[in-house]
Amino acid sequence: MTARFIALYETPTDPAAFDRHYHDAHIPLARRLPGLRRYTIGRDLVAVRGGFPYYLVAELEWDSMDELHAAFASPEGRATAADAAHLQELSPVRSMIFAVDESVL
Repeated sequence: MTARFIALYETPTDPAAFDRHYHDAHIPLARRLPGLRRYTIGRDLVAVRGGFPYYLVAELEWDSMDELHAAFASPEGRATAADAAHLQELSPVRSMIFAVDESVL
């Protein structure tokens, strides 16, 4: 099973400040999360059916839900969460955690 954490960021009021903080502070913190297998970001997403665009999506992946929970409970996880609270001040964020049980393709 794979466990994923996804964060969807709305367009920030100051994109340059958001980008600078995300790349200079948040990515280095998150990359130290224990057991993190993959970390990707994408930009300028638009929902297929009538949704509004998101500025950035981040997807973090672990081998299991237990590893994901352990990562966020670690000192590195607490530091990343504290920084995510600062990012929330720069741009509204929606997040979710889910497990992938099987691939269908």
